[in-house]
Amino acid sequence: MKLKSLSLQEKVKVLARMDAGASMRAICAKFDIKSSTFYPFTGPLARNVLSELTDEDLSTKAFPFFSFKEMDVGLANGIRAMNITHTGELGWVLYIPNECVLLHNGNQFASIPLAHSTTLKEKYEAVKYVLDKIQYEQHQWIICVDLKMVNFLLGQQSGFTKYPCFLCMWDSRDRAQHYVKKEWPAREQLVPGARNIINEPLVDREKILIPPLHLKLGLMKQFTRALDKDGRCFNYLCRAFPGLTIEKLKAGIFDGPQIRQLIKDTEFQNSMNTLECAAWKSFVQVVNNFLGNTKAANHARLVSSMIEAFQKLGCLMSIKMHFLFSHMEKFPENLGAMSDEQGERFHQDMRQMEERYQGRWDAVMMADYCWSLKRDNPAAAHTRESKKRRFMP
Repeated sequence: MKLKSLSLQEKVKVLARMDAGASMRAICAKFDIKSSTFYPFTGPLARNVLSELTDEDLSTKAFPFFSFKEMDVGLANGIRAMNITHTGELGWVLYIPNECVLLHNGNQFASIPLAHSTTLKEKYEAVKYVLDKIQYEQHQWIICVDLKMVNFLLGQQSGFTKYPCFLCMWDSRDRAQHYVKKEWPAREQLVPGARNIINEPLVDREKILIPPLHLKLGLMKQFTRALDKDGRCFNYLCRAFPGLTIEKLKAGIFDGPQIRQLIKDTEFQNSMNTLECAAWKSFVQVVNNFLGNTKAANHARLVSSMIEAFQKLGCLMSIKMHFLFSHMEKFPENLGAMSDEQGERFHQDMRQMEERYQGRWDAVMMADYCWSLKRDNPAAAHTRESKKRRFMP
């Protein structure tokens, strides 16, 4: 009997009767493949591409056809790989555990959700516990998190403190000097008991990246707080986001997607007066030419112009504005490549998942989240297309 003359269903039946079929079922049962996400990795260059992501020997001798291994792929371990394809060409089938989801939005480094807890509180002891569990001392990764988490990592006191900056002795209460004094005495050491340091640092501060997304959120907060609450611009915000409470609007609490919505909204800019418009335009310039994947040659001048416009509008200088004003040299060349925006979106999406599961933890919750990303992507190619007829409007 020639396999080429058989249909796909008949080929499956033939393979099921062969010893190879029994071996595959045994492998699937042993490694619990049913709780994994199936990902085919095929093509003439499959070995070359996969070799760049793993230290495993993928040669024909070391990894023969129809063999099975567990290996590390990229930054994820425990990926189960089988040297077999359904098309007959070179390739592997990767079985990724549902608990491990790799996220990548085109940046240089992909975000990897290592854990998600509904019980751990944001405090120094909990952060130390997580770092021990992921063996941070062994890996020494670069960290990009919000400033509240930076306080825990470096043992700083949280809240409105006198010296909140981990790089210098910037006095947050000396408002008369905020827009005048650019260089402050450097913070030499992080010693518990001195200058708002209350615990031993958990990581080296050189591993901390200033978070671009939270700078953007902080700038938006300062801009909104300086608006005339009886003016046209603030009233437009109230109409544009009816789901936000008046307290959140007055405090300027917006997320990334809402800020992007306002940047594209020309009517929002038309509702501003001269000072508000100048501050907003300068903010948009900094977002597009510095706090993203593009770092313009004149980024320093754009940041300086924005800070000047914010001062004229009457904005108070926050710790996030201070980083832009006094520590421009601490930012990487491409902020978008090391942004915390993926983690923030993951946090927002997982909040929706928690509501869907009503606080009940489920092992497939992460896989459900992964498929939601694929469904929400309009450019994604799906293997199954709906045959339902649609009537033209």
